[in-house]
Amino acid sequence: SKITEIVAAKDVIFALAQSGVCVAYSRGSIEAENGRLCFLNVSPDEVIRSLFYNKANNSIITVSVYKQDNFSSLNCRSTPLEYIRRRDPGAGFSLFETESLRYPGFVEFDDVNGKVLTYSAADKIYKVWDLKNYNHLYSIHDNNIHEIKISPGIMLLIYHKSASGGHVPLKILSIDNGDVLQSFKHQIHRSRKIDFIEQFNEKLLIKQEYENLQIVDVRTGDRTDVGCSHFMTPSAFIFLYENQLFLTFRHRNVAVWNFRGEKVTTFEDHTLWHPDCNTNNIYITSQQDLIISYCKQSDGSELGSINVSSILNGGSLARISARQGNARERMALEDVTALFYNEERNEIYTGNKDGRVHIWTN
Repeated sequence: SKITEIVAAKDVIFALAQSGVCVAYSRGSIEAENGRLCFLNVSPDEVIRSLFYNKANNSIITVSVYKQDNFSSLNCRSTPLEYIRRRDPGAGFSLFETESLRYPGFVEFDDVNGKVLTYSAADKIYKVWDLKNYNHLYSIHDNNIHEIKISPGIMLLIYHKSASGGHVPLKILSIDNGDVLQSFKHQIHRSRKIDFIEQFNEKLLIKQEYENLQIVDVRTGDRTDVGCSHFMTPSAFIFLYENQLFLTFRHRNVAVWNFRGEKVTTFEDHTLWHPDCNTNNIYITSQQDLIISYCKQSDGSELGSINVSSILNGGSLARISARQGNARERMALEDVTALFYNEERNEIYTGNKDGRVHIWTN
């Protein structure tokens, strides 16, 4: 089945298929050192849903479901890379066993703050854990929380709309200890659906259906309105913490904005292949200066290409496309479903619908 996610950790490449099977490969300096290390599925009925490389302790975390409970509960396991290299994935250990992560329960890994957020739907408790050692740090008991957003140093608690529908209660918490830093209410239109509420440092982004985008500074109360014809609701955001900017994805188009509501970058050659913005097909470098994606070619070719663009000026820096008559490259670039850039090795890994993983190197 098709590859849905690729993650690289130093010299190990992990490829996850839609079927829930995950394979680890070694990536050596010579061809003889390349090859399959092991399957990460440690039991026949395990279906792995997602992967997370934990740089804090050099391990891979798998999030899985099992047939025995009708694939309804999330189970997390941490496996140090050294065990993967020894072909011993069973030597990993379970995480968050005290939590009932049955839908709508969830687990969210936060690389920026070194935290994990879990929600146990059975007892309606949110918990925050240390990503390095998985110690429980604190819990949040509140039945009125609608959603939690995480950004550097803080968490935004978004509550259900007030009974009158005229405002949304919000709280900002320190992510390190759960202390409330600020509580306030944001006025909204009663009859309009909320498209999104996002937090980025001290900036709050709020958009309702058919309304302008509001960018609010929660420290000063200053507000910037951006016309809804200028800023239309995107399908996904990526916040660029290094550059104080944010990326939006709408249909096949990518744009870069600042927190004055101005579009600062338009890309010259970066039209995404998939209209639904699957972020497993997009890679942002750690310096947040490059975006690498599977894109449509400007000449209308039936094959996609891998495009590398500058986030800061939109310029096209490189493009990988199949050479004329090269059947192997054509096959590799047909319906790419996952992409990852290994910054240490300067290699791009792609997976496609037939379950193959391809390596692109200089």
